[in-house]
Amino acid sequence: MLNVPVDVWLRGQDYATTAAIEGVSREPRDWTDDDVRLVLEGMLRSMHRLKYPTDEPREISLRGLSWIVNPLEEGGVVIAIEITLGAAVAGPFHLDQRALETMITRVLRPAVQTSSAVH
Repeated sequence: MLNVPVDVWLRGQDYATTAAIEGVSREPRDWTDDDVRLVLEGMLRSMHRLKYPTDEPREISLRGLSWIVNPLEEGGVVIAIEITLGAAVAGPFHLDQRALETMITRVLRPAVQTSSAVH
């Protein structure tokens, strides 16, 4: 299991806190959409945990967040997200920027609702 580093800045604070996202089992170069979902959800959970340390874990909805994948001069990429609560940056990850952007886009795409009902 990998511990993915994430730096969190909560709105109204002038410092960052580093946390770890647990549960990612593959190296970034081997990631699937499920791994990317775990990282994004972990970033949001880290933010919530820092703001509300006594809350019970909640279900995560991957909507309403602003995101970008940035390359680093020294190699690799980071994922940065921003929501009303604050911002988080996870990484660095050693995988292709466009491949990661494509996976994030798929993960954040609203699920197509199917119904067997005839209207």
